Amino acid sequence: MTELLCRLFIRDRDNVNSPKTRRAYGTMASLVGIVLNILLFAAKFTAGLIFGSLAISADAFNNLSDAGSSIISLISFKISAKPADRDHPFGHARIEYVASMIVSFLILLIGYELASDSISKIVTASSSTEFSIISVVVLSVSILAKLWMCLFNRKIGKKISSQVMMASSADSLSDVIATSAVLLSTVIFGATGFDIDAWAGIAVSLMIAFAGLKILNETKNSILGEAPGDELVEQIKWVVSQYPEALGVHDLMVHNYGPGRTIATLHIEVDGSADMFKSHDIVDNIEKRMSNELGIQCTIHMDPIVTDDERVSELRRTVEIAVKQIDSRLGIHDFRFVSGETHSNLLFDVTVPFEIKQSDADIRRLVSEAVATIDNSYFAVVTIDRQ
Repeated sequence: MTELLCRLFIRDRDNVNSPKTRRAYGTMASLVGIVLNILLFAAKFTAGLIFGSLAISADAFNNLSDAGSSIISLISFKISAKPADRDHPFGHARIEYVASMIVSFLILLIGYELASDSISKIVTASSSTEFSIISVVVLSVSILAKLWMCLFNRKIGKKISSQVMMASSADSLSDVIATSAVLLSTVIFGATGFDIDAWAGIAVSLMIAFAGLKILNETKNSILGEAPGDELVEQIKWVVSQYPEALGVHDLMVHNYGPGRTIATLHIEVDGSADMFKSHDIVDNIEKRMSNELGIQCTIHMDPIVTDDERVSELRRTVEIAVKQIDSRLGIHDFRFVSGETHSNLLFDVTVPFEIKQSDADIRRLVSEAVATIDNSYFAVVTIDRQ
């Protein structure tokens, strides 16, 4: 069904990096979500009203909020496809993150309202629930429909790398679980006469709230900025490794401005005695490959290092071993040696993973002490590079 819809409504469906294609996918998925959720709302609300089921009525409003979420998604895809302008030089793709956050707030609001109504029903000990096979059929059809929507949104979300679509998929999955709980309470009431409708409503509200909090957390991370994934880091390093003139990579920073809008900066160590124009040409070629193969707009800074002085090279290896004896996760780069009459300066950066909780001052002190054990005339000038 998903492939059929894509063939019918998406012209250039394989060009997923195109803003126009992404907008077409997002528009199609959002319209499907709006229509299907409105139909489910109408069916459930009618059944809940007729047969006095608070859980079914609440589940209906959950579907109505999903329709609203799909409208927000539709608007966000339209805005995200807008090209960059003077006020937004990196484009508008991050609007999808804002849309995902709005969706999470709507989900949390529905969960709160449902929990409030369910608790009120328990406290007042009121019950007007009636069993009907129609309710069972409506809920069963709803579960199947939402399960399809979950798979549909997930497939589209992965295809176009859309966080708002993945949020819609997670929301649909929570709806499947929630509606299953409502169906179970309806069947139990029909079989035993025991009314757990309000308790089922509370269970549903908790599931809805959990889904909303999960989406909110994921969106928050995207807005604040996340570390690049291990796979992307390895891909970047692999491209650089294809050029033997690039002697090392460090200070990699990746900025995500939304799907298809990734910008990276990194430093590459090169032979300081090599021809500057040749080194610059190599850097240009790496930047072009990053763009063509990974879709990353990359800016590379060259760090010239000494490679033809065996004393400096050996000293660098000795210092690196000493630093790793402090903690095997530490590393060094940008090593320079400045000799003097009374003392010699060793200038270098120490890479420190965020998992190491020692302060920068403590690490700097330990490194300086380790360097002094090599030769008490050596003075370490250390820059801490957290990553």
